[in-house]
Amino acid sequence: MIEKMKFISIIGPKAEIDRVASEYLCRYEIQLENTLSELKELKNITPCAESNPYRDVKVRADELAARLTDGTQRSQTYDRMDAGQAVSLIEELWKELDVCKKAKSSLEEERKKVIDLLTNIKPFQNLHYDVASILHFKHIKFRFGKIPVESYSKLQEYLMDDICSIFDECGRDENYIWGVYFVPAAEEEKVDAVYASLHFERTFIDDDYEGTVEEAYDKLTARKRELDGKLRELEDTFQDKLESQKSKVLSAAQTITESSEYFDVRRLAAFTKAKDTVFFILCGWMTQEDARKFEKEIEGDADIFCMIEDGKGESLENRFRKPPTKLKNPKIFKPFEMFIRMYGLPNYQEFDPTIFVAITYSIIFGAMFGDVGQGLCLFVGGMLLYKFKKLNLAAIVGSCGIFSTIFGFCFGSVFGFEDVIEPLWLRPTEAMTTLPFIGNLNTVFVVAVALGMGLVLLMMVFHIINSLRAKELGEALFDTNGVAGLVFYGAVAAVVVLFMTGHSLPAGIVLVVMFAVPLLVIACKEPLTNKLNKKKELIEGGKGMFVVQAFFEMFEVLLSYFSNTLSFVRIGAFAVSHAAMMQVVLMLAGAENGGTPNIIIIIVGNLVVCGMEGLIVGIQGLRLQYYEFFSRFYKGDGREFTPYAKTAKSN
Repeated sequence: MIEKMKFISIIGPKAEIDRVASEYLCRYEIQLENTLSELKELKNITPCAESNPYRDVKVRADELAARLTDGTQRSQTYDRMDAGQAVSLIEELWKELDVCKKAKSSLEEERKKVIDLLTNIKPFQNLHYDVASILHFKHIKFRFGKIPVESYSKLQEYLMDDICSIFDECGRDENYIWGVYFVPAAEEEKVDAVYASLHFERTFIDDDYEGTVEEAYDKLTARKRELDGKLRELEDTFQDKLESQKSKVLSAAQTITESSEYFDVRRLAAFTKAKDTVFFILCGWMTQEDARKFEKEIEGDADIFCMIEDGKGESLENRFRKPPTKLKNPKIFKPFEMFIRMYGLPNYQEFDPTIFVAITYSIIFGAMFGDVGQGLCLFVGGMLLYKFKKLNLAAIVGSCGIFSTIFGFCFGSVFGFEDVIEPLWLRPTEAMTTLPFIGNLNTVFVVAVALGMGLVLLMMVFHIINSLRAKELGEALFDTNGVAGLVFYGAVAAVVVLFMTGHSLPAGIVLVVMFAVPLLVIACKEPLTNKLNKKKELIEGGKGMFVVQAFFEMFEVLLSYFSNTLSFVRIGAFAVSHAAMMQVVLMLAGAENGGTPNIIIIIVGNLVVCGMEGLIVGIQGLRLQYYEFFSRFYKGDGREFTPYAKTAKSN
């Protein structure tokens, strides 16, 4: 069901707005709305022109608090600190953190340069020459780099004697040989071209090295360790100071967060001036029960005034924005709200179908998946999963398992065995019914179609109720799912039942009235609705176009009635297919030959059928809800009730 909502306006001096937010809005569930948008008829009200002074410091407080917690401890409540003291503490620590970050940035920049130098020179550690002297050769050119192993073999075998170059190998791996080659300056271009053709990749060495390659590498490695130590010391020094004030920092962060949230309330408020005092106006939606409690509590608060709109004379949804939707259902049906939210919440004037979905979905699932053993497994598994993981889908599976068990007794099936218990009703694969002009037909098919016709009629009643609530009289009377559709489809259902059971049909004139008149009303829905709403133009687009459109719409309506009715055959079809699949499992296990069945095949077969068919049946049951039921009466265009306290926590 949908909770009754009240529109509430809170008025008080501007200086009290933060107190109202902390004392009342965080304890009561109220969905705040933009006051200027809601109270458009009021004059001389202005929005808040101030910017949030806690916005920047809140970011800093969150970063400092994140250094002290893993995220789980932030939910704890600490002693409240004065907002000014909290800001001063955070700003002081932030300055120290800024100094620390700048020092770290300088050290990290130097460390990165050292790492780059180490990376470049590491492959050449076997070069026992002074790097600086090599880098300052005048008449001899050098090239550090690597060459593929196959190319190096070609170089040694074919080219080394023909070019003026010396290659000093420094190291190798599976693919490359690292080294440096020397060449006279006059032969530089020619030799470079030869090495380039052999895919030599050059490494550029800076002149920041001292001594031999090994000495330079050792010095750089020592410098890297030194820089790492300084960085750790710098970080640990600040972190230790932060840890020593942990409770104060977390308290300050919490205070600043709350102060920021309270200040954000001003963006939804409107302000007006009376004499020398500026007053705030906050408005929003509360449940009827909370509104009464809130009104009673602030009676003793001399500075705050509350006004509750009861909707007399003019409905709330006409005066203000559409009320939000808050669902309130018994705990046993609450998990099924998941299906409602997937489709869309009902708007404030709609009928909440949660209980209806819970009952019909469970029954339909049980009818399509009737087995005592598998149903109990679904029930136990779903309930255990719901208990430990709190998954709504698990609770739904458990509920469906109950009805699977019930229908299992009705069908006499236990883990696919049909000789363990006698069916309380029938066996899906055996029960047949003889119908006029049709002959023998599986009984579960007949029952499924009859059930579907009854549910379709119920959906039409729901549509009429929703249309009357929304004050759409034309929809309630002339729609295919309104009174006209209810009369037509009800007459068809009654005639089918009378004919199939061998009873005499009503007189021809009665059939004409029950069939032709409702269809004519449905075809003329547009002009009849316009007439009801007192519009001047009854038919838009001309009479000829209206007749053509009405003809094809009638064809579509009749086709949809027929196809929607046949859609419920799937309930019986899956009941039969489930029994047939389990017979296949038993046949594979050798149970039908009278011998001892293979227990492993029985277990695996039940698991496969339970998982695969359970999933398919679950989807098909949901399809019936959405396409055959909801499409007839439900819009699902409501907006969820989101109280301020919940929004503040999520932020």
